[in-house]
Amino acid sequence: MSPQLLSILILGGIFVIATLLPINIGILAFVGSFVVGTFVLGLDEKEIFEGFPVSLFVTVVGVTYLFSVAKLNGTIDLLVDAGVRLVRGRAILVPWVLFVVAAVLTALGTFTPAAVALLVPIGMNFAFKYRISPLMIGMMVICGAHAGAFSPMAVSGALVFGIVAESGLSVSAAVLFFASMAFNLLLAAVTYVLLRRRGEESFDERPSSDDDGSAELPAGGGTATLVRPSRVTVSAKQTATLVALVGLVIGALALHLQIGFLALAAGALLGLMDRENLGKAIDGISWPTILLVAGMVTYVGVLEHAGTIEWVSHAAVGIGAPLVVALLLCLTVGITSAFASSTAILTAVIPMAIPLLLTGSLPAAGVVAAMAISTTIVDVSPFSTNGALVLANARGVDRNRFYKQVITYTCAIVALGPVAAWAVLVLPGAF
Repeated sequence: MSPQLLSILILGGIFVIATLLPINIGILAFVGSFVVGTFVLGLDEKEIFEGFPVSLFVTVVGVTYLFSVAKLNGTIDLLVDAGVRLVRGRAILVPWVLFVVAAVLTALGTFTPAAVALLVPIGMNFAFKYRISPLMIGMMVICGAHAGAFSPMAVSGALVFGIVAESGLSVSAAVLFFASMAFNLLLAAVTYVLLRRRGEESFDERPSSDDDGSAELPAGGGTATLVRPSRVTVSAKQTATLVALVGLVIGALALHLQIGFLALAAGALLGLMDRENLGKAIDGISWPTILLVAGMVTYVGVLEHAGTIEWVSHAAVGIGAPLVVALLLCLTVGITSAFASSTAILTAVIPMAIPLLLTGSLPAAGVVAAMAISTTIVDVSPFSTNGALVLANARGVDRNRFYKQVITYTCAIVALGPVAAWAVLVLPGAF
């Protein structure tokens, strides 16, 4: 058996095991890197670790630490409350507030599951209290998180841009970011229109009596109910955090400084201002994500040593129909990502598509954007972290019925999303 085929089979086994068992795929990827690198390719330790993503490691540690500090000092809650004030407390517009806040958080560097974990509990409490469809709110939070997930400052964006940059391809960061933003905005709008009137039928319980004096919501989820935002009091810690976030954006985008180091510096300074929570902030670093990304990128580096990526890519090009190959890639990553880690899928598959893109027969930016969107939009699945958070935090619903609703929504996204992304972003540029 050739080293290329063996390394692919091991990669497939990694995904299967990580899907069936509660083990971080990064651990399996590190083990796979050692086994393939040492016993199949004869690489030494230095060569195996050449693919370890040092810059990405610092970025993920930095941004997740900074936002852990921001959560502990109340800045995240402050941003959500400010969003509620912008819609003057109209309950039916709160899903859009959550969408925007989720998009801003991920665009500034919060990892997508972290943003969803912050906002879904808030959204589900709103849904239960004001008779708004919990499915609609949950899916809109996820759409919002994905909408900002491919900014140059975001973890997913940094990952994709790093992979593409190493290949020598020129892909505009703006194209990927705004393509994902527009696609998820459209998906959120469709979800809102189709599900906004399904609030009452979603619940088995009546709203709790502690409704803060809000008006009774009309049947069918009308727009009359007002949420009374709490009085805004901005502390010195929160003011400093907001200034730090603005500084992070300026430093990363305007001055081109390494965002991970900037975030670590900002988080450390803000943490010193809040000594009561200083020790807790490190718990908010997304270590599972860091392990996942570092392991998968390291394994992809071993695949490059084995010539696997070039081998697979030439086989794909040999099919002779680049548009069909691009569609198959979008469908494959979409279906697989519904059951496995989107970050891992992106890390493994995008390098395999790069030689196809180097032929110039397809628009590189369009294919990369379509694959990125196809991989992430299916994270509404209850088998993914985001979908599971929605399912776990829903209040007052029949769990079996709500699970079926989430599954139905997921099936529609998996079936239509990748095809739509390919049709909009790849097909027009091929002619």
